[in-house]
Amino acid sequence: MEIIPAIDLIDGKLVRLTEGDYSKKTVYQTDPLSMAMQFEDAGIIRLHVVDLDGAKKGSVVNWKVLEEITAKTSLLVDFGGGVKQESDVQRIIECGASWVTVGSMAAKQPAVFSDWLDHYGSDRFFLGADVRDEKIAVGGWLETTTQDVQAFISSYTQLGLRYIFCTDISKDGKLEGPAIPLYTKILNSNSDVQLVASGGVATIDDLQLLKDAGCHGAIIGKAIYENRITIAQLKKFIS
Repeated sequence: MEIIPAIDLIDGKLVRLTEGDYSKKTVYQTDPLSMAMQFEDAGIIRLHVVDLDGAKKGSVVNWKVLEEITAKTSLLVDFGGGVKQESDVQRIIECGASWVTVGSMAAKQPAVFSDWLDHYGSDRFFLGADVRDEKIAVGGWLETTTQDVQAFISSYTQLGLRYIFCTDISKDGKLEGPAIPLYTKILNSNSDVQLVASGGVATIDDLQLLKDAGCHGAIIGKAIYENRITIAQLKKFIS
């Protein structure tokens, strides 16, 4: 199972939100680049970078951090938050990211996102299925749509997209455990999806539960920064 630490950005700083609420923000003193380098030194291969400023604004903001991380580490980075234009997709790739993370555009402008898949290839995108009560949420989780998560995922697996992460917003940043029933339900309906779990991971045992459920990977943020899970503990999951 892939271990994918998360670096969430506001004003170029490493932060974590609770349930996606921008008013419930914790700012960490560690510089994002320094944190990324620590992950790399520990043998981590993947990194999930989210531009929360961009998600809220609707256009990418934290380009500099992306450029620094890709230039000064060998981490395979997925980057998203406010990706609305094809020029953003192109620039993210040019900045060295391995994948472009897209959520809101896929939900609100599926025809445009489908064109991106055709042009750049489905393997260049990491689809974000962020859910509240199994309905897709967009715009930095500030808006909940009427789209069912199962139908949303299926609509893109039919186009060849396989790499998807799903965040149960009610779990995010609360350190209360991941949404195992939700992930099991998704995998039962989409067996060929490489599903990455996101939100709620609090202990090393949670990672084993996700692995046992069939998740391809797990995104971990607050549990690392609050020292609930050490980087040393993660090594048993690093292949």
